[in-house]
Amino acid sequence: MLSSPVRLRPIRGALKAHDWLPIWCNLRSTGAGSASASNHSPSAILPAPSCARGRCLLLLLLLLLSDDLLKKTKAEGDSEEDESYNLTFCVVIDRRCDRAERRGVAVFGGRPSRHTPTMGSRRMDAPLLGLFLAHLATALEVPLDLLEGLPQPPTITHQSPKDYIIDPRENIIIHCEAKGKPHPSFSWTRNGTHFDIDEDPNVSMKPNSGTLVVDISRAKAEHYEFVYQCTARNKHGTAVSNNIVVQQSRSPLWSKEKVDPIVISEGRSLVLRCRPPAGLPPPIIFWMDNYFQRLPQSARVSQSLNGDLYFSNVLREDSRNDYICYARFPYTQTIQQKQPIIVKVLDLDAINDTMAAFYNDTDLFSEEPADERKPNFLLPSGPSSSKTVLRGQVLEMECIAEGLPTPKISWDKVSGDLPTKRTSFLHYEKTLRIVDVSESDAGEYRCSASNRLGSVHQTIRVTVKAAPYWISGAPRNLVLAPGESSVLTCRASGTPKPSVSWAMNGIPIENSPKDLSRKVEDDTIIFTDVQAGSSAVYQCNVSNDYGYLLSNAFVNVLSEPPRVLTPNHKVYQVIKNRQASIDCASFGSPIPKITWFKDSRSSTLDGDPYVLHDNGTLEIRTAQAHNSGKYTCVARNSLGNYENHIYLEVKEPTRILRQPEYKVVQLGRSAVFECKVKHDPSLIPTMTWLKDDGELPDDERLIVDSDSLTINDVSESDAGVYTCIMNTTLDHDSASAELTVVEATTPAVVYERPDPPTDLELTDQKKRSVQLTWIPGDEHNSPIHKFLIQYEDSLHHRGHWHNLTEVPGTRTTAHLKLSPYVHYTFRVLALNAVNFSRPSFPSRMVKTEPAAPDGNPTGVQGFGTEHDNLVISWKPLSGLQANGPGLHYKVMWRQKVVDSDWTTVTVANNSKFVVSGTPTFVPYELKVQAANDHGAGPEPAVAHGYSGEDLPVAAPDNVQAVMLNGSLAELHWDPVPAKSIRGHLKGYKVYYWKEHSLHKHHPHLVKSQILTFSGNHTRRMLPGLHPFSVYLFNVRVYNGKGEGPPSPDQQIVTPEGMPGAPSSLLVTNPNMDSLTLEWSPPHERNGHITGYTLRYQPVNNSNELGAVEELALPANETSLTLLNLKYGTRYKFYLNAITVRGAGPAISQEAVTVVDEAVASRQVDIATQGWFIGLMCAIALLILILLIICFIQRNKGGKYPVKEKEDAHTDPEFQPMKDDDCTFGEYSDNEDHKPLKGSRTPSNGTVKRDDSDDSLVDYGDGGDGQFNEDGSFIGQYSGKSASRDTAGGHESSEAPSPINTMNSLNSFV
Repeated sequence: MLSSPVRLRPIRGALKAHDWLPIWCNLRSTGAGSASASNHSPSAILPAPSCARGRCLLLLLLLLLSDDLLKKTKAEGDSEEDESYNLTFCVVIDRRCDRAERRGVAVFGGRPSRHTPTMGSRRMDAPLLGLFLAHLATALEVPLDLLEGLPQPPTITHQSPKDYIIDPRENIIIHCEAKGKPHPSFSWTRNGTHFDIDEDPNVSMKPNSGTLVVDISRAKAEHYEFVYQCTARNKHGTAVSNNIVVQQSRSPLWSKEKVDPIVISEGRSLVLRCRPPAGLPPPIIFWMDNYFQRLPQSARVSQSLNGDLYFSNVLREDSRNDYICYARFPYTQTIQQKQPIIVKVLDLDAINDTMAAFYNDTDLFSEEPADERKPNFLLPSGPSSSKTVLRGQVLEMECIAEGLPTPKISWDKVSGDLPTKRTSFLHYEKTLRIVDVSESDAGEYRCSASNRLGSVHQTIRVTVKAAPYWISGAPRNLVLAPGESSVLTCRASGTPKPSVSWAMNGIPIENSPKDLSRKVEDDTIIFTDVQAGSSAVYQCNVSNDYGYLLSNAFVNVLSEPPRVLTPNHKVYQVIKNRQASIDCASFGSPIPKITWFKDSRSSTLDGDPYVLHDNGTLEIRTAQAHNSGKYTCVARNSLGNYENHIYLEVKEPTRILRQPEYKVVQLGRSAVFECKVKHDPSLIPTMTWLKDDGELPDDERLIVDSDSLTINDVSESDAGVYTCIMNTTLDHDSASAELTVVEATTPAVVYERPDPPTDLELTDQKKRSVQLTWIPGDEHNSPIHKFLIQYEDSLHHRGHWHNLTEVPGTRTTAHLKLSPYVHYTFRVLALNAVNFSRPSFPSRMVKTEPAAPDGNPTGVQGFGTEHDNLVISWKPLSGLQANGPGLHYKVMWRQKVVDSDWTTVTVANNSKFVVSGTPTFVPYELKVQAANDHGAGPEPAVAHGYSGEDLPVAAPDNVQAVMLNGSLAELHWDPVPAKSIRGHLKGYKVYYWKEHSLHKHHPHLVKSQILTFSGNHTRRMLPGLHPFSVYLFNVRVYNGKGEGPPSPDQQIVTPEGMPGAPSSLLVTNPNMDSLTLEWSPPHERNGHITGYTLRYQPVNNSNELGAVEELALPANETSLTLLNLKYGTRYKFYLNAITVRGAGPAISQEAVTVVDEAVASRQVDIATQGWFIGLMCAIALLILILLIICFIQRNKGGKYPVKEKEDAHTDPEFQPMKDDDCTFGEYSDNEDHKPLKGSRTPSNGTVKRDDSDDSLVDYGDGGDGQFNEDGSFIGQYSGKSASRDTAGGHESSEAPSPINTMNSLNSFV
């Protein structure tokens, strides 16, 4: 595997410094190396002694097996987000081992390095090495595309999602792609059993693929709703896919119901229920009117998450007869509507006047008009509620309140702060939305509704669960050589904690053939001394109640000599003074070691200016011309070596020598922008001109030459900024200038940049100053604003010009301050409205004498990196500030106590000094003074710092807890003395866990949680406690080094709370007038159950609810038989559990009593009665006579398009949309399930007649043709019938045709 540079991190164990040398952890990334120049840091290998004696190796293993080592490795290493880390430990053994047995650097589990142990020694230490490798892992990806014929077990590369929703109108495609050598074969299981594809003519498999295609033109999609799993296998192993649950999307029709008009008095609250049909996936809900316009929403009127429309208070203008709820089903792109709801809002007088006419002037509504009132929650109900959400998903909570005036909603988190970056408020602050939920989002949230009459609060307890997720990535593939050892790790987390199971080649590992080189330990498989032929694919399955993770990882045992994957004789080109990276990507097993040579191969390239990265890349940080040449990379392992030749060419940079200049040009004149460029002669340049950062206009007046742009006959549109860009294959340079176009004048005024100043003269020279004078150049019709004076220090920075000072354009002299030990040369530039002039010719050189430094370093600070040291750091002086040769620093320090002496050391030109052997966390006074060969700088100022921190040694005393409510406790403790903290106080941490519930049926749970409080606090809140439970907690102080010891565990006993819903409610033994209910107590009892409340009510066929009956039940009952119920009636039941704190949420269930068979038979037998048959025959005969009369009348009076006109007004069925043109497809003939009803004319309001239609109106002298030959009225047959329009207006409350719907919906659906 190609990897990025090594980064070395020190790891400290619990060992004394005089017994152990540092142990280093080499974190090696396995990402592919880049072929271009990179910014990688250099790698390094630290020489370190090792020892092969058993006693020393045992000490090493005991150290490595400590959990602290891994924790510190993660804490000090790179981010865990990088999944591709391998751990290679370079170990330094106990100094007390025999020095004669040391062999250099010992490397385990990764790339071989110097003095790799022999196979014999590796075999001898195999048992201990197996334990050691539990902390190590190597991963190597086999490059199949580059190495033909290299064997590899199968790898699943693409598969359908776990929950796969399909469109029932299209063929079903279940994806399964895999790679491997040889190419794998595929098979499928369906619902856990083998699926023989050949036996189903509707199913086929794509060639060289495992992807299934189901042709639904000959079958129904629902016949293929199963759980599928794909298997890919070759002779090296078997990989399996996830379980793919195939379900077709569903858009069921709205149930038929009668919607009664709603009459309500002004100011009252109102809820319009939508109750859409349950689809897969769920539909999107929105409310519109008859004209397909969104119903306006506000803080007073808003839609809830379930689609219901809530009115905090109604106004007169809310009266309308077209409140229509629409449901859009995304997969099938169909829209269905509920029957329109009529709402009439009346004040008290209007209600009485309206109803009195029907009820003998009786005052039906004697209640008072709705007065102003404080808020009350419509949603959710009760003082508190709960919600469970999964980690990584979206949490949405809503609070909708009624009241007059309209309440205002606000949100806050009781147990902390809202996550600002992930939080948003929707629906006029009524919905709180948190994306990417994490465990920290659990706790209590409070929404408040307030108006000027008062406020009300609602508490929502949020519980965060988590489906399994990878902690450090899925298991990585392993490529091992025979005899090597490694580990396969499947580390995941979740809430509740997930279980881990392993399989090999799709078979549970406990049922797989035994392998002595393999040992399974929970989430890790340890491989020791693997043998050829043991390649396999291992499956790791991590699951809990909320989901699962299935990952395939192969172990490929290969013996392969080195191969260099970078093409031979590849040429790298780089610009001078830039970074160059030359790749040597390699593959081999064991992993090859890379060595670089240049030209004569006299020595390896492993020192300045070369940096060798762990992935084989050779880096040159600043490429120069002499770095060009032929490079050779050699890859070696125990099976051989391989070399490759690569060439590096260092090119000169591209530079614009003469830039385009600002120009002011009159209309009709010409403008010329110059752009002269220098570039490497071997690179092909390309000149590009831009205008205002866009392409040049396509105009023949613009002429582009090799080094200029000419604009002839300038017009006003030519004004703008022109940019020339010179590109090569390696670099580019650019410069810009502005063109200003002015009206023509006589004579023409030409504005150009000034000429450079001349005759620079230095006078009145002193040690630290000199006088500079000059003569300005021609201004070219634009006054000079200022002069810029620059200098070159030929002693320290030859060839670099630095800005020194600026003077106004009216002056031609400047008094310049000089620094010691500088060789000055000056030049002057003039600036007018056009641009800077070219620089003047340089002045003569002025040399200043060396002197002691004028100042001292800044940024002096002191801190400790270990508990017994003090690091003094500062910002060093620049070369100009040194004032002379031999710059060095005097570093002074002393403890901040009375009469303590200063300790002084002299250090070279550096930026820090480490003082060892200091007491732990002691204040120091610090001074750093600059000096050179000519003396010391001024007396430095005193800075302050502290020596290194160590872990605190004391715990907080007098720790107490006071319960404020059922889930919130206030904690108190005494502060830890500063002397015992031994560092900067960062804060306190509270460790708490639920020891057990006070209810005997609940198991004991011990899962520690941590609450961190920054700062010096001694009183804090502990939220989120569970009622009726016993908690233990302790408090620890922590500083910059870590945590101190815990305080003694204290106990918190939480009071009883409201119970959860009963865990089950079943209906058994339904009879005509009775049934039996059976239930189980709640899982979350939260106290002693004192009883249950049962409420039930009948539900008719229109889903209207009847009167509620309520029963109080004792706590020890778990079943009840209800008598005297109505036969053939559906009932809805609600059951709550009760504690001393009140009733908890209810569980609901529905059941239907048995229909009386005698009554049912009487209802059916009516169709067999003789009188009923005779009546039907008479009606049929009457209809036949009427049809004969109509036919005779039509032939007698002429042909009129009555049927055609009526057909134009028939009720259209609501049809599903087609994805491509947003039109509607098939009609539904089911009269009971018409989503849209009501007759509508075409959009232009007319009905077009056929050309063959005949009418007397067409032959009349004009008019509407109201009468025929015999004087009878035929207006109902006319296309202009007013009566037809009137009839249509009667159904204005019905929804319009779906054909017109989409034109209005396209903007927001």
